[in-house]
Amino acid sequence: MIARDGLELYAEARGDGPPVLLSPGFCQTHENFRPQVEPLVRAGFRAVLWDYRGHGLSDAPLEPGRYSMAQVVDDLGAVLDWAAPGRRAVLGGLSFGGLASLHFALAHPERVRALLLVASGPGFKNPEAQSRWEAQVDRIATRLEERGFEGYVDGRAAPTAIGLRPELPAAQAAGRAILAQNPRSVALFGRRVAGPVPGVIDSLSELHLPVLVLVGELDSDYLRAAEVMASRIPGAAHVRVPRAGHVVNIEEADAFDRAVLAFLASLPPESAGGPPH
Repeated sequence: MIARDGLELYAEARGDGPPVLLSPGFCQTHENFRPQVEPLVRAGFRAVLWDYRGHGLSDAPLEPGRYSMAQVVDDLGAVLDWAAPGRRAVLGGLSFGGLASLHFALAHPERVRALLLVASGPGFKNPEAQSRWEAQVDRIATRLEERGFEGYVDGRAAPTAIGLRPELPAAQAAGRAILAQNPRSVALFGRRVAGPVPGVIDSLSELHLPVLVLVGELDSDYLRAAEVMASRIPGAAHVRVPRAGHVVNIEEADAFDRAVLAFLASLPPESAGGPPH
């Protein structure tokens, strides 16, 4: 499909039911959510996967001006228009994908039926914490520019890229897709988007829609963030998945799917809340 500025974005959709659009983390691709496609389709949903610009099978421009958080929000809307025109969608995302989903829901609440915030956070309010995060992303970007993705899913990044169980077929497939990416465009995305992404912690109370906050019990970097989001979003559900780290949807796919499908089954009918504007 084509983004509004002419770039080609990779997106796929299966099923004919209510749409569930899943966004991966920074450095990940659509393959990270492959395990959820079949369970969602069997349950009667339309599973939508996609790659951010610069990632996966999407175009990978090397002009810095092609990357911004506003552009990611616009791209997400274009994917939704392509996959489920005229319908509100459940937006789900892991890590950066959860924050991107939050940004979209706050900008376009009329287009979002519910949110699945997986191993994610609302960004940073404290300037020092934001600076530390940007420095961490910059180190990742520098590593990608210098060495590419060689050894990326076998080293220190593995737990946040493919999870704590790299022997799983789904983890291996996700790893292969990560390694096939253009490291320069992913690094550019990190410096222009994932690093400086604005926090939304003060806007969480404005979300008046069903929200599931889900995190692995071993994901120490995001346990507190999940608690904060669950406490600040009105009526949010909060689930910790036992034995799971950051890539909870691959590491403990069955438990993850049960929690997500139970949440989806609890949603009001798709038409509730009125049509999108």
